[in-house]
Amino acid sequence: MQYITHYLSPLGKILLAADEEGLTGLWFEGQKYFAKGLEAETSEKETEILSQTMRWLDIYFAGSEPDFFPPLHASGTDFRKKVWAVLRSIPYGRTVTYGEIAGQVTEACGLAHMSAQAVGGAVGRNPIGIIIPCHRVVGADGNLTGYAGGVDKKMRLLQLEGADVRQFCFPKGKNFL
Repeated sequence: MQYITHYLSPLGKILLAADEEGLTGLWFEGQKYFAKGLEAETSEKETEILSQTMRWLDIYFAGSEPDFFPPLHASGTDFRKKVWAVLRSIPYGRTVTYGEIAGQVTEACGLAHMSAQAVGGAVGRNPIGIIIPCHRVVGADGNLTGYAGGVDKKMRLLQLEGADVRQFCFPKGKNFL
């Protein structure tokens, strides 16, 4: 059984989902892949895991790095889970490129090569945004490539973490500074 609750963040409404093992989803309302993987039947109930997640988000959106993580239970292929594990290792306020993640996953899997595009697919399908920080991944040229929640939210999350966002390229016609 999955349990859901809603969280009102400074960037908009967030849907949280958890089962007995851990957090299964964190999605901005209306984002790409919204509620992907959510069971057809859920119960609106604030469980201990969901309470921990909301406490984590309160600290995060207050501009501080939380010193704990709620239990996570992300569903995905082994490859995606490997990529998401690398995402979890990206320090608060820092960014890495898709190519750097591909290098780490390639080494961990004992492969000769892996495309940054394959990594991008796994990053884009991260079901637990913010806590598994896919917003900290940028293109090799500094381009703020897509973020399921929207590039504007990606920029604001990086700014909240104190990242130096002046180095990034923005989508045509957009400037978030």
